[in-house]
Amino acid sequence: MDRAAVAAIAALDDDVRRALYEHVRAAGEPVTREQAAAAVGISRKLAAFHLDKLVDVGVLQSGFGPATGRRVGRAPRRYEPVQEDISVRMPERSPELLASILVEAVTTERSDERAEDAALRVAHRRGTALGAAERSRLRGGRVGTERALAASEELLTREGFEPFREEGSVRLRNCPFHPVAGLAPALVCGLNRAYLSGVVEGLDAEDRVAAELAPRPGECCVALRPR
Repeated sequence: MDRAAVAAIAALDDDVRRALYEHVRAAGEPVTREQAAAAVGISRKLAAFHLDKLVDVGVLQSGFGPATGRRVGRAPRRYEPVQEDISVRMPERSPELLASILVEAVTTERSDERAEDAALRVAHRRGTALGAAERSRLRGGRVGTERALAASEELLTREGFEPFREEGSVRLRNCPFHPVAGLAPALVCGLNRAYLSGVVEGLDAEDRVAAELAPRPGECCVALRPR
């Protein structure tokens, strides 16, 4: 779980901070402490405290704007929302990954392939890139079956699949593509398998580990098994 995201969302549980954030977001331009304080009906000092807290947790960003109308003193500090999304998902979900795979598939579909084939191709390539990056992080080298499973397990833990060992295989408690998988299980499970097959290939372990469809209620539809 992203602890920074949890802290950011928890900070907005305070009524004053939430009101300040909503005002800054609705303003459409950077807001000074004085403007925020007046909008919410609190003192400038209290507004400064809460606004800086929201900067600390990554909900707002701040800087010094032009000193318009001032003859002396430095420019006032101004606040505006960050552009990045902040979210907490329990369990972990990755709809953005699935969406980006499908968008790339649509925009790169070749004349000799079906739409589904294009999606499988992109999913496999994405997984291969992820596995290759992990292999590079581990400083390459060819590894045995057990080490390949362990590396896959470590990587997929970070990706939110919640892997666990069962009878020599790596099963996955969580499907990051759920609940979309429920809308088109054959397509999404196929993409998931292609993605995880790519991960294995990127780890240079495709001759020792296979990503196989192994659906089971309450779990991901793919398992990694020794060949």
